[in-house]
Amino acid sequence: MRVDKFLKNSRLIKRRTVSKAACDSGRIAVNGQTAKAGTQVKVGDILTLSFGSGVQKVEILAVPDHVPKDMAESLYRVME
Repeated sequence: MRVDKFLKNSRLIKRRTVSKAACDSGRIAVNGQTAKAGTQVKVGDILTLSFGSGVQKVEILAVPDHVPKDMAESLYRVME
């Protein structure tokens, strides 16, 4: 699955266009490598999201195509 679509499905970022823009500006990394919007992600990958002065790391636990709103948080685990 594309990283921009995963960010939208997991609701880490609300809109796919916003997640694409974040990738294009270099704010998203997959396993330590700066990611483009089309970068493929899989279970076990580590995403690093940089916004403002904060950085959030999450591990991908699942990559389904469609996710109900209440199940979105089960797709990833926040890392410290």
